[in-house]
Amino acid sequence: MSRPRIDPRATRASHLVSTAGALRPRLDLGRTGPVSPTGRPRRDPRREMAASRVSSNGRPRFDRSHQGSVEGLAPSARATVAAAPAAPKLRIVAEPAFFVFAVLEAPGGRLTRFDRQLLGAAHRLVGSSGEGAVAAIAFSPIADLGTAGADRSLIVEADGASASGRAGLLRGLVESFAPRHVLFAEEGESADLARRLSVSIGEPILTDVEHLGPRQAIRATKGRMAEEVGEPPRLMTLGEDRAAPYDGETCEARALAFPEEAAPIESDDAILSDEFIPGDPARLTLSETDFVVSAGNGVTDFDHFRKLAAALKGTPGASRVVCDAGLMPREAQVGASGTVLAADCYLALGIAGAPQHLQGIAACEHVIAVNTDLHAAMIERAGLSIIQDAQLVMPALLQLLEERGS
Repeated sequence: MSRPRIDPRATRASHLVSTAGALRPRLDLGRTGPVSPTGRPRRDPRREMAASRVSSNGRPRFDRSHQGSVEGLAPSARATVAAAPAAPKLRIVAEPAFFVFAVLEAPGGRLTRFDRQLLGAAHRLVGSSGEGAVAAIAFSPIADLGTAGADRSLIVEADGASASGRAGLLRGLVESFAPRHVLFAEEGESADLARRLSVSIGEPILTDVEHLGPRQAIRATKGRMAEEVGEPPRLMTLGEDRAAPYDGETCEARALAFPEEAAPIESDDAILSDEFIPGDPARLTLSETDFVVSAGNGVTDFDHFRKLAAALKGTPGASRVVCDAGLMPREAQVGASGTVLAADCYLALGIAGAPQHLQGIAACEHVIAVNTDLHAAMIERAGLSIIQDAQLVMPALLQLLEERGS
């Protein structure tokens, strides 16, 4: 049996198409691409991609809608468009109607994660009206206050001042500027300073706030079985990880002049002098320390590891594999099943980076990794990496510290 053979090329080239058994003339609008059996021209993705490829910064860009294309511009105009960077926005509060104080610790002149959270919470109290301003109060110069969210900054010179003396200085600032709210961290010296200020000015204080907004402050009571809800008072302490850091436009961080009327108020307590004595890093728990030197399965020379931890003045830690093998005590285990860290710096020696271990160091601000595997998860998490055997890196670090006399 013979059948007629269909020639696809002849069909596509034909100017007549058959629809429902009837012949209809097909309008060809000058398209040179292939045509579907229904008479509609077929799209050519490759041609569209080639036609819509534009380059505004030297990199190929695929824009099928042709929006934002610079193909129609003159060469000089194209260069202007490509070279013009987006101007960073700056939050400016020229004449604030009120202030919200955020009292920062910033050890060593560097903002901690908790300090940034305080500034973020202060912005929540200011609200979106733009009438108020966040003022960062610190006892030593600090960098990056503008990006952290400080509209104003006031550095209080309090070298050698006791806790009561600092509370007296803050009392003078509160009386001079009359801030709407004053925020402290619910930990360490800040918590003590907040309570001293509360007693000094005779105002109540709401401690360990867990949720804070412009019109509401919440904290747990009765063994966390109930909540205390009310309007935010003037003095408050905020718990860690209860507020997000500020992530808006860069602020001015304009310096405030220390008012003359806010002279230091003499203290009448019996404390003549005080001194800060740092704890022994080897005796601190992992949850209390700021620097952890941790060993993983890639560490075999634990004598050098302990010497390095002592020389760096860090608290020794370890991965679960090392603790399970009995090479380090169980209280030194870092991770979701051990201790979840809040340290400023974490040095991981020979640790690949299991998911449980990475959960334990999620809050660490700086991570340094030493590993032979370039593709290890810990290398990806680290801000600084050394691709080398830990047994070679540890003695080299010890020698470098010895040469520098550390």
